[in-house]
Amino acid sequence: MSGFSHGPITEIATSNPKVHAFRIVGHMDDDASEALAKHMNSVFDREGKVNMLLDLSAFTGSDWDNILDGDVITSRFRSLRHVERHAVVGAPDAAAKMIGLMDHIIPVKAQAFDGADINEAWAFVGEK
Repeated sequence: MSGFSHGPITEIATSNPKVHAFRIVGHMDDDASEALAKHMNSVFDREGKVNMLLDLSAFTGSDWDNILDGDVITSRFRSLRHVERHAVVGAPDAAAKMIGLMDHIIPVKAQAFDGADINEAWAFVGEK
């Protein structure tokens, strides 16, 4: 499944309909965050539980106010019920540490992977 694209975000095609993967290249602005949040809220409505992979290998940062958008807040809370596994590839060091910590706190199995370990990340979310 593929097709979603907005600014720096491009959906990566997968063979497993329960795996949603995205590559973010460059800077993530407020509009892109809101668009991805709306897309994932729609996915949650249609599909229930899913796995996600984010490739941040070429990510350069985001606007701090992204987290204040209502759709973004809604999708993040909904993801706690709808995302079973979440892999992040190439996360900045601070984000990778946060993902490791949150994995022990939230009901989502989350893991950060180095760019060289992208095949392990795909396996983690159930994609070949």
